[in-house]
Amino acid sequence: MALNGSGPAPVGATCDAFLSRGLREIPVESPHAVTIPGAVGTWERLVRDHGRFDLARALAPAIAAAEQGCPVPERLARDWGRQTDKLRRNRAAAEIFLRDGIAPSTGTIHRQPVLAGTLRRIARDGAQAFYRGATADALVRTLRALGGLHTAEDFAGFEPEYVAPISVRYRGYDLWECPPNGQGLVPLMMMKGLEGFDLSAWDPVSVERFHVQAEIGRQAYAERDAVVGDPRTGVVPVDWLLSEQHAAPMRARVSMTGRIADPLPPAGPVHRDTVFIAVVDRDRNAVALINSIYEDFGCGIVCPETGVVLHNRACGFVLEPGHPNVIAPGKRPLHTIIPAMLSRGGAAVMPFGVTGAQFQPFGQVQVLANMIDYGLPVQQAIDLPRMFARGDVFEVEGTVPESVAAGLRALGHVVSRPESPLGTAQAIWIDHAAGVLRGGADGRRDGLALGY
Repeated sequence: MALNGSGPAPVGATCDAFLSRGLREIPVESPHAVTIPGAVGTWERLVRDHGRFDLARALAPAIAAAEQGCPVPERLARDWGRQTDKLRRNRAAAEIFLRDGIAPSTGTIHRQPVLAGTLRRIARDGAQAFYRGATADALVRTLRALGGLHTAEDFAGFEPEYVAPISVRYRGYDLWECPPNGQGLVPLMMMKGLEGFDLSAWDPVSVERFHVQAEIGRQAYAERDAVVGDPRTGVVPVDWLLSEQHAAPMRARVSMTGRIADPLPPAGPVHRDTVFIAVVDRDRNAVALINSIYEDFGCGIVCPETGVVLHNRACGFVLEPGHPNVIAPGKRPLHTIIPAMLSRGGAAVMPFGVTGAQFQPFGQVQVLANMIDYGLPVQQAIDLPRMFARGDVFEVEGTVPESVAAGLRALGHVVSRPESPLGTAQAIWIDHAAGVLRGGADGRRDGLALGY
């Protein structure tokens, strides 16, 4: 079972409306980048349909953190500091997230009492306190004052949608993903393609493994950018993209002597801001949950009356008439966030996910292959050095040996080292035979594995 909580574009958001303003893409730091926020309604639906707690109890820790404050950890302090200019451009954002124009340092206690008040109203009155009434009105005023097209009716009309997950078989396991409008197709296409290669014949951090993974991934991303959109407004050929007839030519195009010429130019930015949580309860119910405001601090716009930071998910749209992912009224954009579930023999064995927007499919594939093809335990599979290839981008983490980077360059890849580690993974392996859970949390950011 999967729940799609991504929000749609406002009814007034037509492609012609933006093209007539001379725009060729959705501006990142603008009200036009904000689709209707879906997280609050999705939390309520999940708690109501599947939770043991009510919404008020589920939100209590967040309310306490917002009101009483929590210390800023090292990685967050670094990332926060890099967004100072963005935060300064919005008065409410600067007042909440900067002190005398400076981002907080490590260990600083950060509080958001206005947001705590908004969360209290939601805890008391449910999601309707966000999508109707004073909170929704304040959000609409903030957006429209900056030129946004949002209305109170747009907010009131939001509902999350239950959808049937999609899957492929990989070496005896079933990988499950959310269907479009998300990019869950990409890791599925990649795993389907990679099953035709004996990855275990190569070292897990090697030229050969990284090259093959890159070539399959670059093709899958190109397909995504060409055909994936909101299935409520057009047809996405899911069955074909996950078929053996589609995977076989992908494998055939991979050469061990050089890279494929760019299948299609990639569309959309690379780095984004996302949180992933995996949970397994005492009854072995497994949940993979992912939330995102897309970029760090979203579009940089904060509603001063509610303390809500607005995302910029509409940047996932394109302004190209006729494209499957063109913006349209009530349409959901291509979403990068993809929670995942691994099962075997009909039983869940691992809820997992990797943050990092466009990187997420590559991150998922690498963690899975590390476990299934190389037999690594969950924590070691997460810790292993990573790479990311999309279009002309080919990034390898600083922990990848220079000999591997040099070998990839010899095959024609333009290899670079990113400033930050690639994504963050969290996973829980369910060992049904032993009756234990094995959690893995990524040290690349503030990940944590907890037992109960």
